[in-house]
Amino acid sequence: MKLLTATNAGQGLRDNDFDWCVEGELVHIGTVCARDRGDPDGGCGCGRSFAGLNSHRATTTAMVRDIPGFDEADYVLAIRSSLEQQGCDPSFAEHEAALLRCLVRDWPVGAIVERRLDEIVVRQVVQP
Repeated sequence: MKLLTATNAGQGLRDNDFDWCVEGELVHIGTVCARDRGDPDGGCGCGRSFAGLNSHRATTTAMVRDIPGFDEADYVLAIRSSLEQQGCDPSFAEHEAALLRCLVRDWPVGAIVERRLDEIVVRQVVQP
């Protein structure tokens, strides 16, 4: 199953890149605070980053990886667990998993992506 994961690959393309996640951990698209809402390069960083499901930290680069043996139920459970750990409503986990699967569906394994508020684009493709 193709999934979006944290990576330090592709870091440095932008001066304000950062990676505080665990390499390879599943990530999702977190909410954007008022400080970054109008500018992905705002002071917080949430408008340009992905959030780690396990570490609850952030990275400005994510990679599409194929995770063998991981299925849709596992993905929903991982997202639900992360949301619960953060005190968020876990009832959106299934919907969020479906959206993330759709997002990566047409990207090749090894695609490194970046976020600019609501726009997520491929920076480069590397061999996994």
